[in-house]
Amino acid sequence: MKLENTLHFSIQALFGYPARTLLVLLAMAMGVASVMVLTSLGEGARLYINREFTSLGTNILIVLPGRSETTGGPPPLLGQTPRDLTLEDALSLKKSPFVAKVAPIVIGSAPVSWRQKDREVTILGTTADMFDIRQLTMGQGAFLPPGDPSSGSGIAVIGYKIKKELFGNQSALGEWIRIQDWRFRVIGVLAKKGQSLGMDMSDLVIIPVASAQSLFNTEALFRIMIQAKNRNAISTAKDAILRIIQDRHDGEDDITVITQDAILSTFDRIFTALTFTIAGIAAVSLGVAGILIMNVMLISVSQRKSEIGLLKALGAGYSQILQVFLAEAAILSMTGALLGLVLAFLGTYIIARLFPYFPVHIPPWSVAASVLTAQVTGLIFGVLPARRAAAMDPVSALSRR
Repeated sequence: MKLENTLHFSIQALFGYPARTLLVLLAMAMGVASVMVLTSLGEGARLYINREFTSLGTNILIVLPGRSETTGGPPPLLGQTPRDLTLEDALSLKKSPFVAKVAPIVIGSAPVSWRQKDREVTILGTTADMFDIRQLTMGQGAFLPPGDPSSGSGIAVIGYKIKKELFGNQSALGEWIRIQDWRFRVIGVLAKKGQSLGMDMSDLVIIPVASAQSLFNTEALFRIMIQAKNRNAISTAKDAILRIIQDRHDGEDDITVITQDAILSTFDRIFTALTFTIAGIAAVSLGVAGILIMNVMLISVSQRKSEIGLLKALGAGYSQILQVFLAEAAILSMTGALLGLVLAFLGTYIIARLFPYFPVHIPPWSVAASVLTAQVTGLIFGVLPARRAAAMDPVSALSRR
C-alpha cells in the first residue's frame, strides 16, 4: 500500500466516525492551547517586570539602610538598629568617579491643599538628579533646579493627576499650594504617566529633599538612588558605594546596595522557572488527550474487525496495518495541534485586548514544543491500538470474533 493510499484510507476512516473524531480533535486542541496560553502568560509576566524596572531608568543602584545579607561574626546587641542614611552620606557618594548622579529620597504622606480643595498626597523629597535617573518628563514648567541639596526652598513639582484634581483646567504654574503648614510654589507639572512598581508618578508632589526633611521632622533618608557612569561601571560603583559609606559609618558595613541588573536577573530566573512549570502542568492535558486517542482507537479496532480482516485477506501485511492506524493517530494529533494553535492565538488576542498594559507574548519555542509534543503523544498512544489491529487473525477478524 502506497503512502497516499494509506493517508486516504486513514482520512476516510476518520470521516466515517465524525463525532468520535471531533471529540479527539477537541481534546488535543485544548491541550495545545492551554500549554501555549499559560506559557504566554508566564512570558508576559517576565516581560512586564522587565519593562517596569527598565522604566526606573538605566544603570540604577539603590542604597538601603541596614544589612540584608548574612555575614559572619557575633550577632548584634539587643536593641541595636541600623544606622540611618543621611543627606551627607548621599552627597559623599558623588566623590566616586563611577557614579554619575545621586538622588537622595525622603518620602511621606501629608495633606495638600489649594484654596478650598485638599487631599492626602504622597510627598517625595529629592534633588534635581532624580529627573534624569528616573527618566521623568515634564508636561509643563520645569523640574527642581540644581543647587545645594542641604538648603530647602518652597518650590514643588506636582503630578498630572494632582494638577487635574486641584486645579482642573486652570494653569498650576506659579500657584501656591499648602502642604501641612508649609507653602510651596508650583514650578512644574509632570507629564501624564502610569504606575511604576506600585508608585503612581502622576499622584505625588516632589519637593527639595531638605524641605521634606523639615516637613517630616527627620534627618534620615528613605533610599538613595544612584546612576552609574555606564553599564560596565555598575559593579565597580557598588563596591565604591559600600566602601565610602563604611568609612563614614565608623567601619560598620550597615547598608545594602541593590543593582537593577541583579533584580532583573533574579526575576528572569523566577519567571523562566514559573513559565516552564506551568507549561509542564498544562502538558498533562496533552497526555490526557493522548489517552483519549488510545481509547478511541481501541474502540475503533473492535468496530472495524471485518475491515481489518478484509485488508489482511487482500494481502496487507503486519506493517501495512500498523501504518494505517498510526497514520490515523498522526492525523488526529496534528490536526488537533493546528486547531489548538488557532485557539491559542485567539485566546492571547482576547487577553491582550482586555489587559492592554500586560505584554502577552507567545514564545516561538512554545509553538514548536506544543505541536511536537502533541504529535509524539498521539503516536505513542496510537501504538497499542495499531499493534492490536495488525496482530489480528484475518479469519477471526472477518468472522468478527
